Amino acid sequence: MGCKVFIMKCFVGFWDYETPKIMVVKNMTLGIIYRIVQLLIVTYFTWYVFISQKAYQESETGPESFIYTKMEGAAISGDNVQDTVEYSRPPEGGDVISAILRKEVTPNQKQGVCAEHFAVPKANCTKDSDCIPGRTDMRGNGQRTGSCVQYYNFTFKTCEIKSWCPIEEFAAIREPELKEAINFTVLIKNTIHFPKFRVAKSNVMRKRSKYYLQSCHYNEVTDIYCPNFKLGYIAEQAGEKFSELCKTGGVIGVFINWNCNLDLDPSECKPKYSFRRLDLRKNHASSGYNYRFAKYYSENGTEVRTMIKAFGMRIDVIVHGQAGKFSIIPTIINMVTALTSVGIVSFLCDWILLTFIDKDEVYSEKKFDEICKHSSNTPEMDITMVSHDTTHTDLSDSVQL
Repeated sequence: MGCKVFIMKCFVGFWDYETPKIMVVKNMTLGIIYRIVQLLIVTYFTWYVFISQKAYQESETGPESFIYTKMEGAAISGDNVQDTVEYSRPPEGGDVISAILRKEVTPNQKQGVCAEHFAVPKANCTKDSDCIPGRTDMRGNGQRTGSCVQYYNFTFKTCEIKSWCPIEEFAAIREPELKEAINFTVLIKNTIHFPKFRVAKSNVMRKRSKYYLQSCHYNEVTDIYCPNFKLGYIAEQAGEKFSELCKTGGVIGVFINWNCNLDLDPSECKPKYSFRRLDLRKNHASSGYNYRFAKYYSENGTEVRTMIKAFGMRIDVIVHGQAGKFSIIPTIINMVTALTSVGIVSFLCDWILLTFIDKDEVYSEKKFDEICKHSSNTPEMDITMVSHDTTHTDLSDSVQL
């Protein structure tokens, strides 16, 4: 029977109607808290959500991007002229291109046997038994033959290896730095497309002539649509000394940021460039940027190569983009969220009122009423009125605050 009564009460209570009433609580402290929190919420949604974050817009943050890079310039190295083919890798690239600023050249290497470098672990020896035949060290230059031989023109000995001889550490010739490369230019063409809004932009202005592009250099004020950047300018903007990059090499990131507000004129959507070094600094053991390549030729029927260790300035082009345009759907969603957040202030103040101020439970009695009205001429009607918000009963005369 108890379960049946409980179910009936729940069923009858389900059809009750709840309506809020207004209760005016004249408490200065509570009123200040109420208005300050309201002001903070309104300020947050007005300034940050709608103005700063543009929550009234539909946005796209994954645009399609195309990058084309090309290095240009010429310099004199000793008695030789070095052009793009000599110092640029690759001559035409995508989002990565590098310029060789210094070389360490090992000429006339041939396949054969020679002494291993003394800095390789366990390469130093006094007799053949110190060298294990067939052993290959990860830091070495070749496979050991098992013989202990004199280290080139020196008196000490190291293990003999099969390799390209002579080895780089012994025979490398350090060429002078290519300081004239500070005036080399790199062409960076970028096209970005926002498929959702069917908008495409380029960092090259269409109205410019090809002669302008051949002679201009980027300037963030006067020539923002000139895609030619001097290597010295890129290094300077990244906070690096070009002379230091010539010694150790380095990787510089060129960041192109497209932040487009499509509610404005399309001409207002302009590229913004920033520059930052990406590799570790020069005081770190693995800092800098270098790589090796070889030039092969034949000499009396024997294959010979010139091995080159190149220290260079590598440029990585990284594109970020986002676009936004007014849309009614995100506007309505964020407006409803703002209004709902303002309404939460009432629940906060009710909690403060009933928890910290209502010591004698006077406010609780005024806030929550249960009304049951019976009439002999009409069917029985049970009305319960519960308020969770502010009420319209003035307590200023009856309650000591």
